[in-house]
Amino acid sequence: MTQDLSIVQLMLNASWVVQAVVLLLVVMSVISWAAIFRKVFALKLVRSHNDDFEREFWSGANLNELYAAAAQSARHGGPMERIFASGMREYQKLRERRITDNGALLDGARRAMRASFQRELDALEANLSFLGTVGSVAPYIGLFGTVWGIMHAFTGLAALAQVTLSTVAPGIAEALVATAIGLFAAIPAVVFYNRFAHDIDRVANAMETFMEEFSNILQRNLGAHAPSQSTTPSGH
Repeated sequence: MTQDLSIVQLMLNASWVVQAVVLLLVVMSVISWAAIFRKVFALKLVRSHNDDFEREFWSGANLNELYAAAAQSARHGGPMERIFASGMREYQKLRERRITDNGALLDGARRAMRASFQRELDALEANLSFLGTVGSVAPYIGLFGTVWGIMHAFTGLAALAQVTLSTVAPGIAEALVATAIGLFAAIPAVVFYNRFAHDIDRVANAMETFMEEFSNILQRNLGAHAPSQSTTPSGH
């Protein structure tokens, strides 16, 4: 009886609709777990890069030297470093055009950093919507497989003269497997979706705070009338 009611045996005896539903749920689960592992390592790397750059930034390093280093390692650096590079790049371009309006210089740098921030945030949120979709849709897909399987089981029982528990159990069990696999796919997706959303919010808040602090540094340098000379963030 145990062998007859094993999951593998139940799926082999299930209708093709239930088998298709289970296969779809398994594929969704595998893809979501792959996305989860990629996101875990990606967020860990982002936090590490941001911490390293922020530590170097507030150590009193020269802004021009930091910008040169950030421009060289743009592809291998962190989001905060790329945001800083975008702001400095726009700031220097505007100064090369001999724009003397301090407000225009500061607004240009802020707009460049905001655009870079949005690109970095979009990259951090990649695959997050897929996890949300799996978490919300998978239980209903499994429920559909269960309903179809139960309908199929009772249709088969209608031709029998005598119905016992042993004849009903396999059909009901194979139908319920679809719901179980749907929950198996949905629960990790929901848990990690919420965790990643929280982690991304923290990273985004840290980057927005840095943007404001860097803008204040630029504003102080502009107020001192020496924005292009060996400026450092040590005044913060």
